[in-house]
Amino acid sequence: MSNPLVQAFFVGRAVAEVINERLEVALTDALSELGKFDAEAREQLRQFTDEVLERANRAAEAANAGQTSSSAGSSGSQPSDLQAEIDELRAEIALLRTELQHYRRTSA
Repeated sequence: MSNPLVQAFFVGRAVAEVINERLEVALTDALSELGKFDAEAREQLRQFTDEVLERANRAAEAANAGQTSSSAGSSGSQPSDLQAEIDELRAEIALLRTELQHYRRTSA
């Protein structure tokens, strides 16, 4: 390679090839990391959704169990004092409000 122009051409071409290969590797790595992040975020969202639904189902079952036991007790006997029944309902409402506030705080 005695001609400096030919040598400059090949050097420039080699520089372009190396830059192209390194950009390709960098882009591939970046897209791979983005794919990992997306997959992890989706998995965390799925786990969060499962946990929320599980807690909601447990709370509904607990509420149904409490409702069933209180209705079974009052259905077998004579109608009890109306004020006592109202007090029980108010207590249940207060409990549900507390649980709802707790759920809102933990989900926020």
